[in-house]
Amino acid sequence: MPDTQNPNQHFHEPLNQPRALRIGVAGPVGTGKSSILATLCRTLAGELSMAVVTNDIYTDEDARFLRSAGVLPTERIRAVETGACPHTAIRDDVSANLDAVEDLEEAYGPLDLVLVESGGDNLTATFSPALADAQIFCIDVAGGGDVARKGGPGITRADLLVINKTDLAPHVEVDVAGMVTDSESVRGGLPVLALSKHDPSSVAELADWVRSVLARHRAGSHVPADPGPMAPHSHPHP
Repeated sequence: MPDTQNPNQHFHEPLNQPRALRIGVAGPVGTGKSSILATLCRTLAGELSMAVVTNDIYTDEDARFLRSAGVLPTERIRAVETGACPHTAIRDDVSANLDAVEDLEEAYGPLDLVLVESGGDNLTATFSPALADAQIFCIDVAGGGDVARKGGPGITRADLLVINKTDLAPHVEVDVAGMVTDSESVRGGLPVLALSKHDPSSVAELADWVRSVLARHRAGSHVPADPGPMAPHSHPHP
């Protein structure tokens, strides 16, 4: 019987097939989360059966971007309009996202990988492990070279931290190597990847990381880690 006190408890008819690996991609607005999803789809769709769920507050903008890019069949890209703070649907009550993921698995499964993109929040955003098996947190050089030092559970404890748009570093006077060093110093050995979609070697590293998580998921040895609850925060209302 459903537990009405637990919004992350979810009931769906069990699939008679292996469950896809679910990777969440979070990070502040404008850091390039949709670009990371598009890059992963272009790189991996030839070898993996994939689908995508995007989150926006009031639109399906990110889903339309991915559909227009032609990275997957359009029907494999679903949009969730959260209607509230972006973290709500990835952390507090994940039912809308779980419905979208499980509907995709029922329609197009067995799937190997489902990517779930947060609508964009601040440095405190993390996925509930009830939704994401592994988490990528994305920051970018245009946000400033000191971003990693500001911390937050996504930066310090996500399964992978991506420092995105490294090709822009000369134009914004940011030292990418310094950002990587700062990131590594707060992550206790968890991986950090400096990424540009124009740099094939960094794209290959990102794809290899996904493959490694997928291999552990298939072997039953991957255990989702919770980066921790978001810091207390509030939003003004008019």
